Amino acid sequence: MPNAFHDVIFPLAISFGATGGPERRNEIVTLMSGREKRNARFARSQRRFDVGTGLRSTDDLYEVQAFFEARRGSLFGFRFRDPFDMRSGRPGDAPAATDQLIGTGDGTRIVFQLTKTYGAGVDAYRRPITRPVAGSVVIAVDGDVVEEAAFSVDAATGQVTFVTAPASGVELRAGFEFHVPVRFDTDRIEASLATFRAGAIPIIPLVEILE
Repeated sequence: MPNAFHDVIFPLAISFGATGGPERRNEIVTLMSGREKRNARFARSQRRFDVGTGLRSTDDLYEVQAFFEARRGSLFGFRFRDPFDMRSGRPGDAPAATDQLIGTGDGTRIVFQLTKTYGAGVDAYRRPITRPVAGSVVIAVDGDVVEEAAFSVDAATGQVTFVTAPASGVELRAGFEFHVPVRFDTDRIEASLATFRAGAIPIIPLVEILE
């Protein structure tokens, strides 16, 4: 069951103390001339986190171990709230309907993928958002906020479906909060009560599931 996923969220209080962020995997080869040849091994970035840094008490450790057991280690994926990147705009700003461009209407298409763009111009990176927070998505069509009844959002894929196809040429934008689909990147949690109380925390890695 490689795509098994539990639609539950990792404990929020612990996630806010986590460390980590995006990872890129590039291949760099030095040629005989001394010049470099660089290739991207993957088109998308992949986020990695260590939630061990979010543990503050033995109760936290117990909660993580219980969560780990319920996910069967690395077998089942789950939702994680990235403490550094959780909204369509900046972390401290409430989502606005004009935050992110998700497409342009053609008069026929009704399904559009939520995305978040990093950077600008031709070098920008457009990241698919597959786990929006339920009830957080707001949509604007040509700058005008539309009613919730005009669209639906799949919380498992991040796809927005309009009741009526947007007119040709209109700009579709969205604001939202989102989670990252992750799994434990280990099948073992090793902790010592004595060392934990002394300030040594276990390493508990998570890795983003690219869907």
